[in-house]
Amino acid sequence: MSPTAIFEPVGHESLAQAVVAQIEDLIASGVLKQGRKLPSERDLAEMLRVSRPKLREALSVLEERGLVTTQHGEGTFVAALTGQAMMPALLALYERHEPAFFDYLEYRREQEGFAARLAARRATKADQERIAEILVENERAWRENDTKASQEADFALHSAIVDASQNATLIHIMASIYELTRKGVFYNRDFLKTIDGTGKQLLDQHMELGQAVIDGDEQRAEKAATDHIDFVEESFRLGIERNRREAIAEKRRLLSDYKMS
Repeated sequence: MSPTAIFEPVGHESLAQAVVAQIEDLIASGVLKQGRKLPSERDLAEMLRVSRPKLREALSVLEERGLVTTQHGEGTFVAALTGQAMMPALLALYERHEPAFFDYLEYRREQEGFAARLAARRATKADQERIAEILVENERAWRENDTKASQEADFALHSAIVDASQNATLIHIMASIYELTRKGVFYNRDFLKTIDGTGKQLLDQHMELGQAVIDGDEQRAEKAATDHIDFVEESFRLGIERNRREAIAEKRRLLSDYKMS
């Protein structure tokens, strides 16, 4: 969708404040998320139908309020509003601390079930069309065994469902959580696929989740979301146990070879 459709022309009264109010509303509602780059000054002024001096005045107010940041030569971005969910040192610790991963899944299970239920109730036609398009991409990526595209479609589906919940707090917080997932913290999709085999179970789960939201079936959508996270949790538990058995078997083999030498 073109950014032109996102921003609306403003009237002549208090032009700078009208611009501030419109961008604040887009941020508060989760349309503009942290890290999102705004259109260029020229394009944004044209979309809002205000002069560039008035636009600069508005952006200055937004920057003073900590809502946007301007990077020289790069442009203006929505500021980091939720901050880092975790600092690098804690992330590194969590990667070495197995129980933390299951705490993460427990949190996601509850939040995504809640988000799916709200999305099924509140999704607009535009939300439903977006989810339907992502489902098509999920299926295409699986059919072509495109690992990178499958991962991106996975993230896109979960994000689209959270967006369709129309709950701004949930949208901003889960965007931060998904960023951890995107960076590979806690969640290794390739490892999960070794448990699934072909990735078909993951595809089926995503298709069911997205379709339930599109159909407006709240209970089915919530169940699909929580069933998906339960599958992820059980798969990782099985995988960890498998790796533990293989490590022990390898030690036995090494010890046997040592005794025979």
